[in-house]
Amino acid sequence: MDHTAPELHLDLGFMTLTFNLSTVLTLLVAAIIVFIIAFVSTRTLALKPTGMQNFMEWIMDFVKNIIKSNMDWKTGGRFHILGITLIMFIAVSNLLGLPMGGIAYGSDLWWKSPTADPVVTMTLASMVLVLTQYYGVKMQGTGGYAKTFFQPMSFMFPLKVIEEFANTLTLGLRLYGNIYAGEILLTLLTGLAVSSAFGFFGAIVPMMAWMGFSIFIGFIQAFIFTMLTMVYMAHKVSTDH
Repeated sequence: MDHTAPELHLDLGFMTLTFNLSTVLTLLVAAIIVFIIAFVSTRTLALKPTGMQNFMEWIMDFVKNIIKSNMDWKTGGRFHILGITLIMFIAVSNLLGLPMGGIAYGSDLWWKSPTADPVVTMTLASMVLVLTQYYGVKMQGTGGYAKTFFQPMSFMFPLKVIEEFANTLTLGLRLYGNIYAGEILLTLLTGLAVSSAFGFFGAIVPMMAWMGFSIFIGFIQAFIFTMLTMVYMAHKVSTDH
């Protein structure tokens, strides 16, 4: 609980950039894992999918159904790859800290789920904000998109602006809060388990139960983030919203 983050400070003269090396490491590992899964799943494609290809096609169909539940496929098909990337990357990132969570060297915590860092989740949420604005302008035109901020009445404009930032804030903080809280509890249970023989037997069952629940939460939060991304996107690119 008292561990600090390993940091790298880069002095640019006019400003100093600080990098959390633990977050950088786990983000890189998550990206590599997602790449390996995608590569292995599509390496030998067959008409009758088996194994990893079957798993990847299930993911593709799952994300396709998410998109189709929010907008017509002709409009939403262009976001299919985005949805697949988000759900796979976030799911892997959410689960990354579970098997080896709490690995520390000295006072520095080197291994945790990258989505247990608010900087990561808010960056993902901000990326969604930028993408929704971009596609809103691209598909409705600058004038048409600007009009949506004044509908159904002109006084709605400040509320619509607040809504944009509120959606971004809740999208990022929801993911962060769920993953961070889960890892904190696992850390506490781990500390109890290694404290004594009595603590080990008292903590092992709750730890296993919470580990299973955390896996479930990790997948659910990846689904929720992807679903809400498509909901926000649909409100920007569909004229019937």
